[in-house]
Amino acid sequence: MEAAKKMELGVGYTLTFTRTFDAPRELVFRVWTDPLYLARWWGPTGFTNPVCAFEARPGGRIHIDMTGPDGTVYPMGGEVLETAPPERLVFTTTAFEDAQGVPGLKAIDSVTFQETSEHTTIDLESRVVIATPEAMGALAGMEPGWTQSLERLAATVKTLYSE
Repeated sequence: MEAAKKMELGVGYTLTFTRTFDAPRELVFRVWTDPLYLARWWGPTGFTNPVCAFEARPGGRIHIDMTGPDGTVYPMGGEVLETAPPERLVFTTTAFEDAQGVPGLKAIDSVTFQETSEHTTIDLESRVVIATPEAMGALAGMEPGWTQSLERLAATVKTLYSE
C-alpha cells in the first residue's frame, strides 16, 4: 500500500491508496459496509469503535465514536453518497462539528473494489472539502490514520476469509 498523491494540508488535500486483499470482492465490500465488521477495523491502531452506524445506501447515515487508547472519544459522522455493491462506495466523513452541527473537517471518500481471480484490489481516494484551523491537527494525522485503518481492514478480511 502506498500513498500515491499528497498535497498541502487544507481544502483540496487528497490522499490515494491502493491495497490488494486475498479475498473475494463481495467479502471486502461487506467488511467495509457492515457496521459489525466496520467497528473492528475503522481508525488508527489501538482505537475501538463502541458506537458504529453505517447505512450502506445513498443518503445513509454514518456515525462512529472512535475511542482512543486513553479513553478519549472522537465522534465522526458522514453520509453515504453512492453505492454500487460490490464495485463502488462513495461517502463523506465529518468531524469537529460546531454547536450548529457544521463540521470543521469534511472529506469525500471514494472506494472502488476490483476483483481478479481470488484477489480484490481497492483504490481509495480521500479528498478534503472543509478544513478549519481547529482541524489541522487531525488533518495532519489523516495519512497515518488511513494507513493504519487499511492495515486493520486487511487483518479483519484475512481472519474472516480463513474461517
